[in-house]
Amino acid sequence: MVSGTAIVWLRRDLRLIDHPALIEASKHDAAVCVYIDDPAREGAWPMGEASRWWLAQSLESLSKALEAKGCRLEVYQGDTKSVLTALVEAYSATGLYWNRLYDPMGVESDKAIKHHFSNLPSAPELRVKSFQAHVLREPWEMLKKDGTPYLVFTPYWKNFQNCWSAPQKLEAPDALSSPAKSADLSHCPPKSLAPDHGWTTKLADHWKPGVEGGMQRLDHFASTRVQAYETLRNRPDRDGTSALSPYLHFGELSVGQVVRALDPSGEIPSGVGALSFVRELVWREFSHYLLFHFPYLADRPLKPAFEKFPWRSSSEYAADLLAWKRGQPGVPMVDAGMRQLWQTGWMHNRVRMVVASYLTKNLLIPWQEGARHFWDTLVDADLANNTQGWQWTAGCGADASPYFRVFNPVLQGEKFDPEGLYVRKWCPELSHMNGKAIHQPDLATDLKAQRQGALDAYALIKKG
Repeated sequence: MVSGTAIVWLRRDLRLIDHPALIEASKHDAAVCVYIDDPAREGAWPMGEASRWWLAQSLESLSKALEAKGCRLEVYQGDTKSVLTALVEAYSATGLYWNRLYDPMGVESDKAIKHHFSNLPSAPELRVKSFQAHVLREPWEMLKKDGTPYLVFTPYWKNFQNCWSAPQKLEAPDALSSPAKSADLSHCPPKSLAPDHGWTTKLADHWKPGVEGGMQRLDHFASTRVQAYETLRNRPDRDGTSALSPYLHFGELSVGQVVRALDPSGEIPSGVGALSFVRELVWREFSHYLLFHFPYLADRPLKPAFEKFPWRSSSEYAADLLAWKRGQPGVPMVDAGMRQLWQTGWMHNRVRMVVASYLTKNLLIPWQEGARHFWDTLVDADLANNTQGWQWTAGCGADASPYFRVFNPVLQGEKFDPEGLYVRKWCPELSHMNGKAIHQPDLATDLKAQRQGALDAYALIKKG
């Protein structure tokens, strides 16, 4: 047992299992878990409203789980370094532990906190340590033979399989003990972090944030859905995906937990559906990997030529952007996807590609506009995944969809929503239409002209 109190700094690891920082803290006489709401630390990408709603619910759930273990969760608002410094001094802490993040703000914050507390004169006995818990492999471990990062997923995936190591299972500590008195600092209830915005209240009709909700979804998927995942994952009209993304983003589930749910050994599963799903988990890793190695990606394209892409001006596209956000551009598959997003804080991945392609390639609106809207309205808004998805569809990122590949929303609807069930659910005004006819918008001829406009714009940047 290590004498003194340990502080666990939480961010996107809101669970008890597979939590190395918490395990390390449990070796101390006492432990306190701390979450700090610090929008300034998040730079240009402070948490969106849907995510803040989720966060508040998840912290409430975590607080109860920690309390059952004898540990306290303290939530603060303010500058991270200042709050942690005050807590270290107030508790005479002998340990400060956290799990690493890999986005630009997370990396910068990790470095700054480690440097500050490793040289803090007022706490010479403080042990400062960070851990791997958010990904299966550290981004700096997966490099090509020449020492440079991968830019194409397939070789990355092959190397990932060759280097696969079953994720270690870390059980939750049997018991934790917090100091009798909390620090004499002004902390706040988790619910105070939720946005004061009426539309987020309806999210509770579709989601149960927290570990319990995540485990329920994981168990349901692993026991009844994963076998058909490869067949159904592109069908928005079917319950064929896991919907685990928000739980993974907030760390209510670890990636290791998900892998072990598919195969208790933690090895790569052999079943077609399970293997396909693990491949998608590694695609998630690839997104974090890219953002770690290219920290500018959230705002700028990976392919420099796209810096000069001839997007329409904001004054030209303002009305089209608003209609797209409201789910009213008059293209059934796009309308349905954007309305699903507004109602539930989530959108099927196949439809995300369709609506993103329509925005960037049919309407020639910069992908950053779409990324910002998703960031504010998705409960699973993750900077790495959101950036990778938008750059892939726009054709300007790593392993990107070629720019000449313009998703035709009519054909996509006919193929992946053949009976129109998805569109009919989210666009009830079209419910009277039968079969594939529901996917035929009045502006079908405009789609062809818009596609040609996108190809012409691409030709301009190819010429330099």
